[in-house]
Amino acid sequence: MVLDGNTGFGQTIAAQAVALGVERATANGSCIVALRNSGHVGRVGAYAETAIAAGLISIHFVNVAKSPLVAPFGAVERRFSTAPFAIGLPLPERPVVLDFATSLVAEGKVQVASYGGRPLPQDALIGPDGVVSDDPHVLYGDYGPTEIRRAGGGDGAIRAFGEHKGSGLALMCEMLAGAFTAGGCAGPLDGPRKGITNGMLSIYLSPAHFGTQAEFERIAREYLGWVLDARPIDPGLPVLAPGDPESANRAARLADGVPLPVNTWNAIRNTATALGVAA
Repeated sequence: MVLDGNTGFGQTIAAQAVALGVERATANGSCIVALRNSGHVGRVGAYAETAIAAGLISIHFVNVAKSPLVAPFGAVERRFSTAPFAIGLPLPERPVVLDFATSLVAEGKVQVASYGGRPLPQDALIGPDGVVSDDPHVLYGDYGPTEIRRAGGGDGAIRAFGEHKGSGLALMCEMLAGAFTAGGCAGPLDGPRKGITNGMLSIYLSPAHFGTQAEFERIAREYLGWVLDARPIDPGLPVLAPGDPESANRAARLADGVPLPVNTWNAIRNTATALGVAA
């Protein structure tokens, strides 16, 4: 299927696209959905979790049209969006969700650091002079404590993760989610960026239809257990599967609340006030 979101609210549009893909894959064994021109789809791993709940494997390539923020390996100029990638595996009682931006850090992490939250890795950003940095000003330029961050304000870029390997995966996310869907890649730019427009290519597979479900689950669970039993470098830090840190954080946040830096909360209050919403 090819779906056009008409730049509507992405977390509604993407959920509808996923529901259609899940429905067809459940009936037919597989489905490929090319979604273009969607507003911000949010956390891509959520859609992998939706597929897992239906017993499906899913693979998602995502990009942001006209939003170059990331420098390719060996470059200082922006050419990629943060281009997220996700895979979900429906293993009984132990599902696995891999979900990450192909940039060394997601732009949201740069925003958090700029508002006084967790600092960035020292090599997360790169300036036009080729010097790596952890200073959000490299990406945003000058800003006040509670001002909205503008990604085009600085002259630097986020670095791709994993050097040439992450850079190659980012390129493929742009090609599949941007070019193949016909929604557009991160550039070249022909005018100012207007909000966030995502493309997402999703592949859904039903193990039940392939006749390998029992063996898939047995072999995968056995192998995953073997991987996680590897002797850790630090005995106090066991080897984790993708999604384990997020699951632990989710449980902690549901129990104790979500911590926010003071400047982040003040920025939220300022936005609420500007929209006439009582804070």
